[in-house]
Amino acid sequence: MSFDVAEHQMMGVIGPNGSGKTTVLNMISGALKPTEGRISMRGRNISDLPAQKIAREGVGRTFQLVRLLPGLTVLENVIAGAVYGHRRRWGREAEDFAHGVLDRVGMDAMSHAPISSLTYIDQKRVELARTLAGEPQVLLLDEWLAGLNPTELETGIELIHALREEGRTVVLVEHVMDAIRSLCDRCVVMSSGTKIAEGSPDEVLSDTNVIRAYLGDDDA
Repeated sequence: MSFDVAEHQMMGVIGPNGSGKTTVLNMISGALKPTEGRISMRGRNISDLPAQKIAREGVGRTFQLVRLLPGLTVLENVIAGAVYGHRRRWGREAEDFAHGVLDRVGMDAMSHAPISSLTYIDQKRVELARTLAGEPQVLLLDEWLAGLNPTELETGIELIHALREEGRTVVLVEHVMDAIRSLCDRCVVMSSGTKIAEGSPDEVLSDTNVIRAYLGDDDA
């Protein structure tokens, strides 16, 4: 399994359930350590660094299941990202920056709301804002669109499209193929822990090996 992500590129990682997509993100972010090989960021080997140091190096991520601090407000959650991220801010600077990031995801009006009062998509927005508050150089999105209804899905795709327009470097694990087609520059396809295809979204989604991985030999 090997792939490169160019700066300012949005790379999709797709594949059937259980193919190893989240494991790849866990290794990039330091939640898991690779047993062999290496993970490099701008030429530096980050494979052996702990997760908090990888975050300081500029890797930020969201999770399949939203991970927020339930005892804090929306604003306080995002301030935490500003304090502990790639570029660290403190005090009033962190608070002002957090307000700005919340405004970008459409959540600043609810900055003082408790997390428990939020809808699912609003919790996802806050988690994205918290990650962006750390100003990551590489952003990992793990099925960020999962669980959204059609209206929310449209909003979510628009938010990710805005990240693309900003020129951010993003690795996007996703099952929503419309999002993959419209957002990603390139895609890696995984099956059983192995890369089976790489190329543009149209190229990989028409690849016979990819169709077989999703549908099985009988239907490919």
